[in-house]
Amino acid sequence: MTRKTARQYSSWILPSLLAINLALTTGCAGHSASNKGSSCYAEALPATGEGGLAWGSTLNLARQKSLDNCMRYAGRSGGAPNTCHVVAAECKN
Repeated sequence: MTRKTARQYSSWILPSLLAINLALTTGCAGHSASNKGSSCYAEALPATGEGGLAWGSTLNLARQKSLDNCMRYAGRSGGAPNTCHVVAAECKN
């Protein structure tokens, strides 16, 4: 009786696992497509320490995010956060 029950379950386990795998893969593919909306980037550097690079949907947003990242990373790396300035900013089509 145990063998018969195990065989019944094994007939639907593989298709179920394949369906779950397909659903997860499809969800991840849709997520990566949403990142393509951020076509602008900016890089900010402090006088000393580490800078920050950021992407955004507009040039102003990318600049602001890179400055915020620069201040955070410069402070963590022993640099001067108040000296951060944007050194490169561009939008790609």
